[in-house]
Amino acid sequence: MAHVASGFLMESPAPWRADWLWGCPLIVITVIIHVLGLGLISQRSLRISQNIMERRHRTPAFAVVMGATTLVLTLMHGIETSIWAVAYYVIGALPDPKAAMLYSFGAMTTYGHQNLFLEDRWRLLGPIEALNGWLLFGLSTAFLFWMIQEVSPGNRTVH
Repeated sequence: MAHVASGFLMESPAPWRADWLWGCPLIVITVIIHVLGLGLISQRSLRISQNIMERRHRTPAFAVVMGATTLVLTLMHGIETSIWAVAYYVIGALPDPKAAMLYSFGAMTTYGHQNLFLEDRWRLLGPIEALNGWLLFGLSTAFLFWMIQEVSPGNRTVH
């Protein structure tokens, strides 16, 4: 068993090195963008919801703030997916920008049902992007949960 495991780890590690050298910085860049975006959204959303809730329109304010927050988060995920797509196209892992974007959305969301494949030497980048998607969607889910607690009419008192 140890022989099989060591053979797997030692066999041809060079092709995977490039995937990690591209993938890790892309993860860091997209997470930084995401966290900065979440900070900006939280500041604006709380300010807007507080102004609206002071006028006694609590339920519509909650719906508008959560809808707008979800829309902005969706756009952020699109931007972050586009960053991966550009990388795929630049390194030649996919033949054109449209294929790169379609593949990237499939990998980021772990949907992956397209008949697109990365060039063999870049195959590990797909699962690395899926890992990035899990991290970003986890941050978004936690953020939306927090926003619900902050702006829900029954959970927060207006200052």
